[in-house]
Amino acid sequence: MVHSAYDSFELLAGCPSKIESVESYGSKILLGCADGSLLVYAPESKRSATVPEMRKELYTLERNLKGFAKKAVVSMQVVESRELLLSLSESIAFHKLSSFEIIAVITKAKGANAFCWDEHRGFLCFAKQKRVCIFRHDGGRGFVEVKDFGVPDVVKSMSWCGDNICLGIRKEYVILNATSGAISEVFTSGRLAPPLVVSLPSGELLLGKENIGVIVDQNGKLRPEGRICWSEAPTEVVIQKPYALALLPRFVEIRSLRAPYPLMQTVVFRNVRHLRQSNNSVIIALENSIHGIFPVPLGAQIVQLTAAGNFEEALSLCKLLPPEESNLRAAKEGSIHIRYAHYLFDNGSYEQSMEHFLASQVDITHVLSLYTSIILPKTTIVHDADKLDLGDDLNLSRGSSSVSDDMEPSPASNMSELDDSADLESKKMSHNMLMALIKFLQKKRHSIIEKATAEGTEEVVFDAVGNNFESNNSTRFKKINKARGSIPVSSGAREMASVLDTALLQALLLTGQPSMAENLLRGLNYCDLKICEEILQEGSYHVALVELYKCNSKHREALELINKLVKESKASQSNIAHRFKPEATIEYLKPLCATDPTLVLEYSMLVLESCPTQTIELFLSGHIPADMVNLYLKQHAPNLQSTYLELVLAMNEDAVSGTLQNEMVHIYLSEVLDWHGDLSSQQQWDEKVYNPKRKKLLSALESISGYNPETLLKLLPSDALYEERAILLGKMNQHELALSLYVHKLHVPELALSYCDHVYESTHKASVKSTSNIYLMLLQIYLNPRRTTKNYEKKISNILSPRSKSFRKVRSKSFSKSKSLGSKKIAAIEIAEDTKASQSSDSGRSDVDTDEFIEEGDTSIMLDEALDLLSRRWDRINGAQALKLLPKETKLQNMLPFLGPLVRKSSEMYRNCSVVRSLRQSENLQVKYELYNKRKAVMKIGGDNMCSLCNKKIGTSVFAVYPNGKTLVHFVCFRDSQSMKAVAQGTPFKNPF
Repeated sequence: MVHSAYDSFELLAGCPSKIESVESYGSKILLGCADGSLLVYAPESKRSATVPEMRKELYTLERNLKGFAKKAVVSMQVVESRELLLSLSESIAFHKLSSFEIIAVITKAKGANAFCWDEHRGFLCFAKQKRVCIFRHDGGRGFVEVKDFGVPDVVKSMSWCGDNICLGIRKEYVILNATSGAISEVFTSGRLAPPLVVSLPSGELLLGKENIGVIVDQNGKLRPEGRICWSEAPTEVVIQKPYALALLPRFVEIRSLRAPYPLMQTVVFRNVRHLRQSNNSVIIALENSIHGIFPVPLGAQIVQLTAAGNFEEALSLCKLLPPEESNLRAAKEGSIHIRYAHYLFDNGSYEQSMEHFLASQVDITHVLSLYTSIILPKTTIVHDADKLDLGDDLNLSRGSSSVSDDMEPSPASNMSELDDSADLESKKMSHNMLMALIKFLQKKRHSIIEKATAEGTEEVVFDAVGNNFESNNSTRFKKINKARGSIPVSSGAREMASVLDTALLQALLLTGQPSMAENLLRGLNYCDLKICEEILQEGSYHVALVELYKCNSKHREALELINKLVKESKASQSNIAHRFKPEATIEYLKPLCATDPTLVLEYSMLVLESCPTQTIELFLSGHIPADMVNLYLKQHAPNLQSTYLELVLAMNEDAVSGTLQNEMVHIYLSEVLDWHGDLSSQQQWDEKVYNPKRKKLLSALESISGYNPETLLKLLPSDALYEERAILLGKMNQHELALSLYVHKLHVPELALSYCDHVYESTHKASVKSTSNIYLMLLQIYLNPRRTTKNYEKKISNILSPRSKSFRKVRSKSFSKSKSLGSKKIAAIEIAEDTKASQSSDSGRSDVDTDEFIEEGDTSIMLDEALDLLSRRWDRINGAQALKLLPKETKLQNMLPFLGPLVRKSSEMYRNCSVVRSLRQSENLQVKYELYNKRKAVMKIGGDNMCSLCNKKIGTSVFAVYPNGKTLVHFVCFRDSQSMKAVAQGTPFKNPF
C-alpha cells in the first residue's frame, strides 16, 4: 500500500556543466562535471549553512574549481572520518575536504573503472581491466600497496563485505578473499542489466539480477526470502533505512527493507543520472539539475500507514523512533497493535489478533469485551481512557464486533433462514475465536497470577504486624481463595486475576476441554465462585465443580455433591455419574485428615459399608485420634470396630490407650459369647473347638495388657470357656486356679506346662524359690486333685460376687439373640466394669506347704503326669521339696528320669565348688607369702639419716618408715603431720600401723 515516505524538492537548476557525479558533505553538494571541474554548492540561507545536513532550500554556487581533474570526474566519495575526498577520473586522487588540495594520486589506478573504500581499516580497492588492487592509507599523505589479484573478467561493480570483496563482473558475481586472493562464485548476473553490488547496513549484500535484488551474506550464501522485486532493472540502488531506493529509467522506486519488501512510493523523474545518499536525504542528479528527496517525519508516516491499514509497516517504523521518544513510541505501538488486532479479529484471524492484543499490553477486560458469551465478575477497576482512544471509527463495546455475535446466536438465527452449512461455519468460527482467547489468557495468566499472589502475601504480612488497611473503602469485597480462606480484596491485581480465571474457565468449557478446566481449578486460581458454580451446574461438569468447591475450601458442599453422584451412579448407569464411586469420597477426604478430622469422620461413614478397608486405611494414614474414630465407629458401624482396633494395635500397641485395648477385648468377648450361646442352645458346644473369633479372643487376652481381667472374668459362663478363664486368672496372679482349669477342666497337661514355662520365663530374674514354686504348684495339683478342686471352688466363689453371678445369668440368657445386639452387650460390659465388687484375691502362693501329706487311699492322683513333669523340668524344680510331695509308694525306677540328671547336676556342682575352694585357698597362701616378704624389709639407721619432715638427724629417736622403704621420719613428726602431705622423695603416706 503506497504512502508518502519521501518529499521531492529541487535544490538547484541550470548547472553550467554536465553533471557526471555527485556527493554531499555536511550541508554542501559537490558536483563532478564532464569538463573535469568541481562545483561546490551551499544553501542560500546562512543559518542553514551552519547546520551539517541537507535542507529543503535552494542552493547557490559557492566555488567553481576548474582543472580539478584532467578528464570527467566519474565518481566521488567523501571520507569524513579522515577529512578526505576520493575522486575517480583518469586515476584515483585524494583531496583535503577543506581546501580540495590534492594529497596523493595513485598512479597505478590510471584507467581504473571502479573503486570501493573500507572505512574501518582504511583500505582502498579498485578495479583496472582484469586486475584488482588493494592499497592501505598510512594515516598521512601516503598509500601502501597491499595486494594485487587477477580476476576472470572486467569488474563492473564492487563492494567490501567484511574481509572479502564482492565483485560484479560481466557474467557473474564472485567473492574475492582479500588475503589469499581465492575466488568463490555466487551466481550469474543478468543478461540485460549490468552487475550491481550494494552493501546493506546489516553487513549483507544486495546483488542485482535483472529486476530482482538478491540478498546474500558476506560469504555469498543466499538468505531465505531475501529477494526484492523491482518494477524494472535498476541502474543504482541507495539504502536509507528502513527503505531501499532504486533508480529506474522513468522513476525512483522506494521499497521497504522488511520482507516481503513491499512498494512504498514512486517518485517520477526522467533522465536521472545518479542517486547518492546524504546524511539525511537522497540526492538525485540529472544532467544539469539536482533534486533532493527528503524523508517524511516518522510520526507522520506512522499516522498515514495506520490510517491506510498498513499496520505492519507502521509498527516497523515505530521501532525507528529515537530513544528519547520512548514514551511516544510505546503509546503509538500500543495504539497500532490494538487497531491491528481489531482489524484481524473482524477478518477472522483470531490467533494473530490475540498476538497483537498481547503486544499492546491492553487490559484483558478490553479483549473479553469482544466475547459476549463470557460472563465476567463485577470489578472496581478503572481503565485508562487514553490507552483505548482509537478513534471514532472503532467501537469497543462488547457488542461491537459482528463476529462476536456468532458466539451466542439468538433464537431467530437458529430458524430455517440459515442452512446447515451456515450453522456449521458459525460454530467453527466461534470455536476458533475461543481457542485464540484461551491462548491469549494463558500467556497473560502467569504475570497476573504472580502479581495477585504477591499482593495477597503483602496483605498477610501487614495483618500480622497490625498494619492492615482500614475497612471503610467501599470497594473492598470478600473473595475466597485456595488455601487462604476468606481474605479482603482491594487491589486491581486480584480482581484482574479473578476476571482472567473466570473467563478462561468458561472458554475451556465452551471449547469442549473440561479436563483442562479441571486442571485449572486444581492449581492456584482466582475463579469467581458464584459465576463458575452456576456455569458448572448448568453444564453438569461435576468433576470441575468438585474441584471448584475444593479450591475455595467448600469441602462440605463438595462432599455432598460427591455423595449425591455416588448414589446416582448406583441407581443409573449414566456416563457422568458413573465416574463417581465411593472411593472418590475417600480420596477427597485424605488431605482433610490433618485439618478437619471431624468432617472426615462425618462423611467417611457414608462410604464405610461399601469400602470398609479403604476407609479404615484412611483413618490410619490420616493420623486421626484413635479415640475419636472408635467413638464414631461404635455409633455408626460397630461391626467394623474390631477391625479398626486390630489395625491400630498392629501398627503401634504402645500408642493405643488402655481404654481402646479394653474395648477391643470386650468386642471379641461379646462375639464369642454370642457364638457360645448359639451352640449351647443347640447342645453342640465343644470346649476344644476354636473358631476365628475365639482364636482372636485368646490371642488378645494373652498379648494385650490394657484390659481389666476381673471384669471379664465375671462375664464368662461357669461351665465353658475354661481356657479364657485360665488366662484371665493368670493375669490376676491366680496361678493355682489357672493350673487347676488346665488340668481338671480342659485335661490338657501340655497347656499347664506351657503356662508354667511362661510364668517361669517372665520372672527369670527373680529368686529361684519364687520361680520354682509354679512347677511345685502344678505338681501338687497332679498329686492331690481332690484338695485342689475344693480350693478352686472356694476361691472362685470368693472372686465372683453375687451381683456378678446374677449379671452372668442375664448374659447367658442373651446368648441366643442375634448379632445385631453386639453394641448392647458391649454397653452391658461397660456397666459391669463400673459395678465391680470388692474381692479378696490370692496373689498366688509364695511358698508351697511341703508338710501337707497326701491323703491315703486316693486313687485319682495323676502320678504319670507328675513324673513326666519332674523329668522334663528337673532343672527348674527344688528336688527335695518335690520328693516330699511324691507318694511313698512311688518306685525309684520311675523317678530315674528325674533323679538321674538332678544327681549328676548336684555332683557337678559339688566338684565345681571344691575346685573353687581349692583355688581360693591357694590364692590365700600366695597373698600371705607376699605379706611375709614385705615384712622382711631391713632399714639401717646411722648418724647421717635425716628426717624428711623436720630435716634433723634421726639419731636414737623413735622413727617411722614410709611404705616405699626409703622415706624416714621421726615418729613425733609423723604423728604431728598426719593431716599434712609429705612432699619429700616418697609418695603420700599410708598409715602402716
